[in-house]
Formats: sequence, C-alpha cells, structure tokens
Amino acid sequence: MTTPIYNFVQEYQAKNSVRLHMPGHKGKVFLGCEPMDITEVAGADVLSQAQGIIGESQKNAAKLFGTGLTLYSTEGSSLSIKAMLAAAYFYRKEKGYAGRAWVLAARNVHRAMIDGCALLDLDVRFLPCETGAELCSVKISLEQLEETLEQAEFPPIGVYITSPDYLGQQADIAALAECCHKKQVPLLVDNAHGAYLAFLEESRHPIHLGADMCCDSAHKTLPVLTGGSYLQFRPSAEEKFGEYARRAMALFGSTSPSYLVLQSLDLCNRYLAEGYPAELEICVRKIGQIKEEMKRRNIPVLSGEPLKLVIDAAALGYTGEEIARELRTFCCTVDGEDRQGLECEYADEKYVVWMLTPENTEEDYECIRRWLKVTCLNEKKTSAWKGKGGAGVYSGISQRKLTIRQAMFSPSEMVPVSESVGRILAQETVSCPPAIPIGISGELITREMVEQFLRYGVEEVCVCKEH
Repeated sequence: MTTPIYNFVQEYQAKNSVRLHMPGHKGKVFLGCEPMDITEVAGADVLSQAQGIIGESQKNAAKLFGTGLTLYSTEGSSLSIKAMLAAAYFYRKEKGYAGRAWVLAARNVHRAMIDGCALLDLDVRFLPCETGAELCSVKISLEQLEETLEQAEFPPIGVYITSPDYLGQQADIAALAECCHKKQVPLLVDNAHGAYLAFLEESRHPIHLGADMCCDSAHKTLPVLTGGSYLQFRPSAEEKFGEYARRAMALFGSTSPSYLVLQSLDLCNRYLAEGYPAELEICVRKIGQIKEEMKRRNIPVLSGEPLKLVIDAAALGYTGEEIARELRTFCCTVDGEDRQGLECEYADEKYVVWMLTPENTEEDYECIRRWLKVTCLNEKKTSAWKGKGGAGVYSGISQRKLTIRQAMFSPSEMVPVSESVGRILAQETVSCPPAIPIGISGELITREMVEQFLRYGVEEVCVCKEH
C-alpha cells in the first residue's frame, strides 16, 4: 500500500530546504513534530482540490473501505457531517423539490449536525423515540420511519441517524436504508465511532449495509491523530453527491488543513492493509473475554458494538461517575512498570464507557483484570440508585418556536437553567463528551429539559432575548 503524502513530506524534510513559507516554526523543534508539519508547498496537493498525492491517498482509502468515494477531513467528523448535510441539500435544490428543506433524524444527534442545519437553514424533524430512550441512545423502529415518510407532505433531503451511538447501540441500517430508498430519500449515518466496522470478519459498516453517505472518525478507533476523519459514499451515491460534498468540504473547512493529520490518515492506509483485520479479530476476542469476566461477577454490561464496553453501574446502585473516580485512583504494577489509573472514555450518572482498540496492550488488559478483582462493583449497594433530575429517560419532545437558524443568530443572553423554563433556546449547550444537545435551537425550554441540563452539569443556558 503506497503512502504518497507521508513519502512526500519525508522527501521534503530530507532536502533541508530554506523554508520561506508557513508555518512560522520553520521546521524547528518545539514539540517534536514540527519538521513534518508543512503547508501546501509545490507538489503537496491541496485538500479541497485533491488531484495529486492527497487524491491518490484518498483513492487508496476508498479501496480499503470498499466505498465509491472517500474524502479526508482534518477537522474531524464535525466537518464531514456538515458536508454530508450540504451535499444532500444541494442535490435536492438542483432537483427542484417543493417545500422548505428539512431533515428527518433520530434525536441523539451530535451538535455538529445542528450547527450544520443552522448554516444551511435546514429544519429538523425528529422521529418518535421508542420507550426507554436516553440522551445518548435513541432507538427508532422501521415502522416509525415508514409511517413518518409516508405522511410527509414532501420528502426530507435525507434521513439522519447515529449508529453506533455513544453507548454502542447499532441501528438496523440495512432495513432503514431499504425503506429510505423506496421513498428515494438518502440515508445519512453518523458512524463516527465505527470506522473499524468495515474490517470485521463480516462488515457492519454503514456503507456496506446500504447507507448513502456516512462520516467515520478515524481518530476514534484507528491509529490516526485527533481530527482525522473520512466522509464515505456508497458507489451509487458518488455520482449524486460526490461533487457537492467536495464543494461543501471546501466551504465549511479550513484552507489550512493539518498535514500532520493528513500524513496520519495516509499511514493508516498501510496499517489497514497490513494485517489489521486479523489484529481486530484478536482485539474483539479479548474484549469479549473481559465482558464475560464481568458477567461472571454479575457486573452488567450492555451489548453493542465490539470495541466498546459499557458498564451499567446504576443497575448495582452506583453512579458511573463513582466508578470513573475509582478507576482513576486504581494503581498496579505490571511487569515491573507502575500503572496509575484507568481513564474511561465517558461516564455519567448511569454508565461508564470504555473504548478499546488493537493498540491496547496485554498489560492494559492485565490492569483491567486486576481492577475487576477489587472494584466495588463486585458488591451491589443495598440502597437503590436515584438520579438527580429523573432516571435518565428523555422524551426529546418540545415545541418549536423559531427555526434553528433564526434562534442561533438571534440576540441572546445567558440565564440560570432554573430560570429558563418557557424561554426559547438560542445556542445548544452540551457537555463534551457526548456533545449531544439536550435542547435544539429554537425550541421552547421545558421542565424536562431543565432536569436533563442539571443531570449533565449544565447550570446556564443561552436563550433568545425577550422583546
């Protein structure tokens, strides 16, 4: 597998040229990576018009992932999401569909999706949530999707779902895609947590299951620097949306993409081509063994995507934050090396989320096994867990007063959450992770929203000024 971006930078570095161009560090070492940090010098290609080494690298990635087209982002899936929405919107406008443009979505969208709707002036209509929905994890049924599309006066520019979600739950993408295509509506998937799914023994990647476009955050599960992401297209969708997406990536993205991140994406192609599926299979098996050990100890673990391990601490009377604190203070010595703390990906009142990859070592797993022997989760609390602000179930139902764009660009002010009921939300307020908006810009703030804001530690919200 060729690595044209990485090779070019190595050759440029070896020349020891006088750098009369950006960046200002001139290749001198401060952090250590500066000699490899360049800009669009001659021969380096341009990400927004990738026809040289970047274009070649993107084609390599498309072959590896089995997509019709793969575009790189150095600004994470946040950029890929905006471009995905824009591509669907521009295509719809060209076709001259009637009515105001809107997107049909599951409620647990990332804030980047709402920001994209504000920039494009799109409306969002949310699919009804099945019973037991939470902020991080929303289940939608095929029947609900079919019914909503059937009753719509005119079709949305696309159906947008998050799969896998933050708790590792995966939607039935194949069934949802079939339903969307019957209505000639594209299916857009936020697959930020699932780039690796294409390399399982049986692929579970959205593009292979029928999605038209999806974003993959390479940096979340693959050995790529933070900010590395893919925008993927299935072969039949490339002709429809590819050119629009390229324009959108340039429209919303920086004109100074990180060449460190581009090299990282480029080198990842070689990594994926040289035995990654076998390494992934071993990793999945190891995680499965840890899950089985937890189950033997009666520690509840959610089922879901293979590389995510989600502990239901609340089922034993604990909060996820308690367990996260315990993990951070746990110390052990493995093979003579002191290890201080196990840092989780995410914790809230109910859950603790771990994300593992083939880059986790056997020593990492040994630390986990030793923690399992001493954790308080081995003993269930006698008193039941009680959440502040409800048990975590969230209906996501609110009344819309303004469009997303109107609200986000309106004069606004910050007010205490306790005084916000009945006000119109201007700017979404999120904790990151998981960066999922509790309320959407333009919605009326309800008591249920206030409960959820408090549950996630949000004490002030941005509301539209009253006239």
